[in-house]
Amino acid sequence: MCNDLAVTIYNENAHIGAVAVGEYDHEEKRSSVSVITRRGHKDDAIAQRAAYLISKSTKKPVCVIAGVHLDNITKEEIDKFLKNAETAVEDFISSVK
Repeated sequence: MCNDLAVTIYNENAHIGAVAVGEYDHEEKRSSVSVITRRGHKDDAIAQRAAYLISKSTKKPVCVIAGVHLDNITKEEIDKFLKNAETAVEDFISSVK
């Protein structure tokens, strides 16, 4: 895949919940993201944020597939998932730079 990046974010209940493509514009020096979310899924928040951070930091195209599921999830668990995902993304960025 040349210099493009493909990233998956999931837990033990892995699935395709959302797909985000991040693209860095070298002329404008900014990233933009397009997201597709499956009906009934909320994984777009993770996918969008990850694609944005990765494309902005690496200046490479990235496709992020996110699929995290937990039955009867609470607001606190959602916040924990988002924080853990962002930490994992930051670790990933550090490893590819």
